Amino acid sequence: MTSRHGRVIILSLLLVAFGATQAFAQKIYDSVPNPLPGNLSSIGYEANQANAFGDQLQFAGTARTLTTVVQGMSSWGCQSGHWYSGNCVTTPGATFLHPIKLNIYNVGPGTQVGTLIASVTQTFAIPYRPSADNINCTGANSGKWYHAASATCFNGLATTITFNLTGLGVVVPNQVIYGIEYSTTHYGNPAIGESAPCYASSAGCGYDSLNVLTTANPPTVGVNPAPSDAYFSTLTAANYCDGGAGGVGTFRLDAGCWTGAKPTVRFNAANPALTKNDCKNGGWQTHTTASGQPFKNQGQCIEYVENKNDNDDKKDNDDKKDKDDKGEKHGH
Repeated sequence: MTSRHGRVIILSLLLVAFGATQAFAQKIYDSVPNPLPGNLSSIGYEANQANAFGDQLQFAGTARTLTTVVQGMSSWGCQSGHWYSGNCVTTPGATFLHPIKLNIYNVGPGTQVGTLIASVTQTFAIPYRPSADNINCTGANSGKWYHAASATCFNGLATTITFNLTGLGVVVPNQVIYGIEYSTTHYGNPAIGESAPCYASSAGCGYDSLNVLTTANPPTVGVNPAPSDAYFSTLTAANYCDGGAGGVGTFRLDAGCWTGAKPTVRFNAANPALTKNDCKNGGWQTHTTASGQPFKNQGQCIEYVENKNDNDDKKDNDDKKDKDDKGEKHGH
């Protein structure tokens, strides 16, 4: 795997997902390349004795109710064989399931990790990298897979996972610190251990070859406030910029050596209309439904607010009736 500075460069829901999903919401931060390339540099958790990696983000616009978060990943695992031994074989479309956690924090004093805003764990279908291409990838590229669109050979496969936060009511401030957390065989909270069936298989466990995708480019939406900093949790002191002086094994600020290796992520958010006034004077153009779908005109926005208020009133009346019925049943 790619290395840099001595490094080889989770409420809980079940959501099987593969690749990015269509979102109606507004992008408030975006550093995910479009189109996604065959692969980019990445941070491997098993290889770096790590379990979390992330960044500080400054959001654009005014929408702050999160709908989805799209995280770039790099998969180096094969169905059989290994990326490093020239014998990688994968059936097209094959995946493995793995739970991954998204943590979102306030920015604390001195840009340290602040209080937790939200933590969501979802399970994703991660694609294995394609089989070794012994025709197009030879010599120094032997064992790699071939990306026809760029005529390039790669070890890992760039992909995305999408956390669905719609309806969870996660509202964020203008700046946050976020982290991606997951476990591997020997590292994590807790580590999975060597008893997993995949560990004894010919290819090992796909999650041991799963990395967080990074980029050297600035975001196209939003601002990255500290381009040379990141947030990292590893048990190896030498893997931190400060050589472990700030401690090991905790998700913390790691300042000064991450230029050109920032996590790729996209935050999408809704700006739901709550009153009719939100829709007037052009407000319908900057507001959305709770799921992030935009309005076509002011009338549609007002109709949405009216229907939502009617539904909220109906729910309140149903809840009150349910409580009254229970009171009668129990003689209260």
